[in-house]
Amino acid sequence: MFGRRLALGGAATLLVGLVLGALLSPPPAEAVAKEIIQLQQQVALMYQNQEAMQNQMTTGFAELKTLIGQSVDSQNQLASSLGAMQKSVQDLQANTGSEISSMSSQVQALSDNLEDVKARIGKLSGQMATAQNSLQTLDAKVSALAAGTTPTGTGTGPTGAGTQGGSGAPDGPGESPTAGSQQPAPAGQAPPADLLYTNALRDFTSGNYTLANQEFREYLQYYGNTDLASNAYFYLGEIAYDQGRYPDAIGEYDQVLNNYPHSFKRADARLKKAYALLKLHENGPAIAELRRVIRENPGTEQARKAEARLRLLHVR
Repeated sequence: MFGRRLALGGAATLLVGLVLGALLSPPPAEAVAKEIIQLQQQVALMYQNQEAMQNQMTTGFAELKTLIGQSVDSQNQLASSLGAMQKSVQDLQANTGSEISSMSSQVQALSDNLEDVKARIGKLSGQMATAQNSLQTLDAKVSALAAGTTPTGTGTGPTGAGTQGGSGAPDGPGESPTAGSQQPAPAGQAPPADLLYTNALRDFTSGNYTLANQEFREYLQYYGNTDLASNAYFYLGEIAYDQGRYPDAIGEYDQVLNNYPHSFKRADARLKKAYALLKLHENGPAIAELRRVIRENPGTEQARKAEARLRLLHVR
């Protein structure tokens, strides 16, 4: 047993010696140097690649972080812009109706002013012809009177009868017609109708509503039965509407609708009455008025406006 162990130990010792000898035996110097250089180059290349990858990853993460930040900022700005745009659209929708209505009123007033001027020119032409005829008649009467009184004055001068008759005429019965013609009638104390209406319409179109309101009411006070009285009521309604006094505006429009069946302002008055009812949130009566505008005035501008407003209300 002991001999076997000794033999095995000797073999192991021999084997270890051979392995150590093989390991410790120096390889050729050139091969070792070449391997070391290659190994160093590979290690350096690995470090370079690792460093380059790390730099790329760092740069990529930084760019990604920047892009994410920019995207968040852009999203916030877009949300803010959309909010501001939505508010602007809402404000525009709220204000467009009244602004367009006011502009339409101004344009309509200018158109009416032109029509009124044409009508007044025609009336003035007729009045001028009448005045010319009156002047010719008066001239003929004066000529005839002068021809009749001259012989009497010269013939009665010495006796004084003619002189007494001439000097006493102002105190006698002949005074009444002259005095009566010089005393104006109550209606004559008012400003001329054309002048008063023109001034009122001019102040309305220039936005001087306070003065225009006073002048239109003064016109109605003196000339409530004329053709332009319905126009005056309509513009009083326009003034009240533009000032936000919608119940007053409806009352003025009703004056046109109820008292002037032949007024060319009826369609406009009914349309604007519907607008005023909508402002008061009385949608049912307003829709009825809009439908009546379309029914009574087919194919007109007022009918098209009424149809557009019904579409906005989602009503057919």
